[in-house]
Amino acid sequence: MEIVLRALEAVLQGTMARKCENERLDFKEAKPDLKDACNDLAEAAVCFANAGGGHIVVGVVDSGSGPDAFVGCQLDPGMLRGRIHQLTNPSLLVEVSPLDFAGARLLVVSVPAGLDVYSTTKGYAYQRINDQCLPMRPLDISRLTEERRGLDWSATPSGRAVDDIDPLALRYCMRLLQNSSDPTRRSYGRMSAIDLLRAMRVIADDGSLNRAGEILLCSGSVSTSADLVVYQHRRTQAGEADAILRMQSPLVLVFEELLQSIRSRQGITPLTLADGQQIQIEDYPSAAVREAIANAFIHGDWRIRSPVHVDHSAEYLRITSPGPLVNGITIHNILTMGSRARYPALAAAFRLLGLAEEVGQGVDRMFREMIRSGRDTPIISEDQDQVTVLFRGQPPNTKIARFLTTLPAEEQEDTDALLIIRTLCRKRTVSAPEIAPIVQRSAEEAQASLLRLSTSPVDILEPTRGTMRLSFPSYRLRGDVVARLGAAVSYHSRAMDEIDRKVIDHIMDYGEVNSRTIQRLFDVDVYQARDILRDLVGREMITRTSEQKRGTAVRYGPGPAFPGKKSPLKSLADQ
Repeated sequence: MEIVLRALEAVLQGTMARKCENERLDFKEAKPDLKDACNDLAEAAVCFANAGGGHIVVGVVDSGSGPDAFVGCQLDPGMLRGRIHQLTNPSLLVEVSPLDFAGARLLVVSVPAGLDVYSTTKGYAYQRINDQCLPMRPLDISRLTEERRGLDWSATPSGRAVDDIDPLALRYCMRLLQNSSDPTRRSYGRMSAIDLLRAMRVIADDGSLNRAGEILLCSGSVSTSADLVVYQHRRTQAGEADAILRMQSPLVLVFEELLQSIRSRQGITPLTLADGQQIQIEDYPSAAVREAIANAFIHGDWRIRSPVHVDHSAEYLRITSPGPLVNGITIHNILTMGSRARYPALAAAFRLLGLAEEVGQGVDRMFREMIRSGRDTPIISEDQDQVTVLFRGQPPNTKIARFLTTLPAEEQEDTDALLIIRTLCRKRTVSAPEIAPIVQRSAEEAQASLLRLSTSPVDILEPTRGTMRLSFPSYRLRGDVVARLGAAVSYHSRAMDEIDRKVIDHIMDYGEVNSRTIQRLFDVDVYQARDILRDLVGREMITRTSEQKRGTAVRYGPGPAFPGKKSPLKSLADQ
């Protein structure tokens, strides 16, 4: 019910109810006629049961906001529960609870995720996609039926004999395993061909290859479209394609060919770290691209006989796979829900070869790698026919990338931590309820991450003074962290911030400041200290007072815009 109460509170505060709807929540106004009202709510219940479940709040105008949106509902909960049971096939059991809110009596219909495919007694089936209930087509019904009954299309016989395997594909698999750093995988590389095929689960019960084996290892797959992948490269996002590649089975060779095609057109940005080490930042991090491609191959619906499309330019890399997300996975839980393979046999073969994440957290890796390279997170979108992963190729924010390398190793691998830092580079403060949808966790789990980042040994956040006693305080980056991030923090140059206050206090106490002082005050390297001093000089807060013009010993004193004296009120406000 937490999701319901948060949404109702947002509507009461002025947000339009429709904007609070999502794949787990829908607002309804009961129709005046009892029969029509029950039919309408039965359809809505079917819609959620065929997705991941959810809540229908009856008595709220979805186009309204504020107190006027709450018109209430006088339907009897027991009667409505019984009518939904009667009007659905198979009969659907829901929970209907009354809720008094903002002076109105509402009904909350809680619908569980179904174990079968549901329809109305009139034969209409619907499915929730994002915030819409859409009619299900025969293919959608067939796909959902197989997923819910545990049927695996990729494990069914393909009619292709083991002798049909492309020798190059089999040798490639052997080489992958023999060169693996994992000892278990290396042991597979020493097996005979037939034993390896059995370990990969690509042999059907009748001794032929199953569909996973055919797609992975045979040329001229008859179970899929002729082209498994269509790759296009453009020099600019709206320009003519200068390379178009149509890649056909076997899939293991297509996987490598596609990665090489993208890699050969990658740009590189060198980045020197504070310890002098130089790292190379790719336009699109290879680890993120690899996971996106593996997900497209494993979770795409090959039965549609449509290829995976890859559009590549300097501005973006778009990977589009056929079919929607696997049932139960949405764009709002994809980071934390884990992997549900559409085709378990195909997924198992990919994982045994080391081409995909063992625990199904490839999306996690995509987000981490993009943030660590100083770029925006991937944009994932879906509809009934396809899923798209979009990587944006803008120049990397090297200050963020450099800062993240200074974090403890475990935090560099923590997706929640990276998303929180990225958010706080654009927003002064965040609380657990605000960050929860971004990290796709509950408010309590988000609070645990914020608290961890505000204590030793990480210690990069601090609760604001006015909220520190609340259950969910607002957190901000510490002053020294803001200094180290510099211009990567969008609000860094506004008004007088923590950096200005510390520098002004130091000059008032000692009369001057230099680069070494800045490095000690904010725990930054010489380059970040230089940027801080340039910013202060540019705003005339300080001015050079030494004859020396270059080097770390150049001294600075009060500039034309330097405060004449401390203001007690200002000092108290900054604290």
